[in-house]
Amino acid sequence: QVQLVESGGGLVQAGGSLRLSCAASGSIFSINAMGWYRQAPGKQRELVASITSVRTVYADSVKGRFTISRDNALNTVYLQMNSLKPEDTAVYYCNGRITSYSGGHYDTQNYWGQGTQVTVSS
Repeated sequence: QVQLVESGGGLVQAGGSLRLSCAASGSIFSINAMGWYRQAPGKQRELVASITSVRTVYADSVKGRFTISRDNALNTVYLQMNSLKPEDTAVYYCNGRITSYSGGHYDTQNYWGQGTQVTVSS
């Protein structure tokens, strides 16, 4: 099994910064992609940023303000969020497209973290 554990959320004033972390653990064979999604009250979950070995993708609303990065040795993905705005307030979820290996079998699934609250006050 694979687990994703997020940390780093909190309350910050507009214009401030936060860094989210997401560590993957378990029977990991390879990590194909990792990303961050967010869900604000009454809205659908949306992609914020994703990263593979060859590309990164950002939502238009966060380009130039957020940076996604990855430490392969630690199986950890980060989201550095600068110039935060009240509209960035949401629960942020880590996602990983991960291949696990157990009992002689490979299995590729999408995994989700439990979510971490980010609140930006005006």
